[in-house]
Amino acid sequence: MPNLSRRAALALPLSATPLLTAGAQEWKPTQQVRLLVAAAPGGTTDIMARLLSPRLQARWGVSVVAENRAGAGGTICTLEMVRSRPDGTTIMSGNIGPQAIAYSLVRNLQYRPEQVLPIAGTITGPNVLVVNNGVPARNVAELAALIRAQPGRISYASTGVGQSTHLSPVLMLQMLNAEAIHVPFRGSGPAQVDLLAGNVNFLIDNLTGVIEHIRAGRVRALAVTSQGRSTQLPEVPAMRETLPELANYEVNTWFGIFGPAGMTNAMVQAINAEVNAWLDLPDTQRRFAELGGVPLKLSPEAFADFVAAEARKWADVVQREGLQVEAG
Repeated sequence: MPNLSRRAALALPLSATPLLTAGAQEWKPTQQVRLLVAAAPGGTTDIMARLLSPRLQARWGVSVVAENRAGAGGTICTLEMVRSRPDGTTIMSGNIGPQAIAYSLVRNLQYRPEQVLPIAGTITGPNVLVVNNGVPARNVAELAALIRAQPGRISYASTGVGQSTHLSPVLMLQMLNAEAIHVPFRGSGPAQVDLLAGNVNFLIDNLTGVIEHIRAGRVRALAVTSQGRSTQLPEVPAMRETLPELANYEVNTWFGIFGPAGMTNAMVQAINAEVNAWLDLPDTQRRFAELGGVPLKLSPEAFADFVAAEARKWADVVQREGLQVEAG
C-alpha cells in the first residue's frame, strides 16, 4: 500500500461506510455525465472508468459516458477536465502520473494542483516488471546484466512520460547505475502491444493492467515494485529482494476520480459516496483481487491529503534524479 498522510491514515477506519451527508443524498446529475479517462483504452485508468460508469449510470438514471483522452502522460485529459464547467457533469478517472508526478516533472504544466479536485480513490497496487518472451533474462539480475552489457540499447516502454510506469524504471536504472532507452506510449494498451510484439524489451506496468498477460504466459514477470510480494503472484519476488542495489526500491501506484475545482461540496460528497459504495460491492472487490489491487477507499478530505502527500513524495524523487520534461 502507498504511504498515507497521517490525516488520511486516521480517516481510513471512518470510511468503512459511505459518507452520506444530506447534500450527498440530495444531489445527483440531471443530464449526461462525461467520465474522462486520462489514458488510452486497456490500462487500469481505463478499466476503472469502464467498471464504474455503468454503476453510476444505474444509480443516477442518466447516461455516464467514458471518454478516453490519451496523450502527454494524462496531462491533456486533465487540462480538458479543469477547463470544464464545475457542475458535476464532467469528472475524470485519473492516476498517480498527471495527479501527482506531473507537478514536479513537467516544466510548463498548464494546470495547477488547486485546479484539480480529488473526489474519491478507486484502486491501488504495485507495478510489475515484465519482459517479452524473446528476452533471455529470467530474473532481475540477468536483466540488469543484459542492460549493463549493452548500455543504451535495451529498450523499455512506458504508458507515457511522467507516469509511474516511466519513473519506476528510471528509479531502477538509477539504482543499478545502468542506461536503457525509454519508449513512451499513449497508454498501457499500446505499450503492451509493442511489448508483446517484441518491439520493446521490458515494461514496468501496473499489475492491474498486465496481470492477464502474465497469467497467460504472454510476458514474463520478473519482480513487483511493492515492499512485499503480491498475493496474486506469490512466486514473483519484490524488486528489493532481487539485488543489493535495489534493497530500498519501492513503488506503488494508485487511481481515483477527480473533478474541476469549483464543484460544490454536495456534488463531491455524493460522487464519493457512490464510488465508496461501489468499492464495497463483493463483485468489485473480487474483480480488484483478480487485477492484483485493493480498494483505495477514502473520504474526499482524506483522498485530497493522500494525493498531496504523493505529489510531495514524487517531487523529491524527480528533483533527486534531476528529471524535467516539457509539456506534450
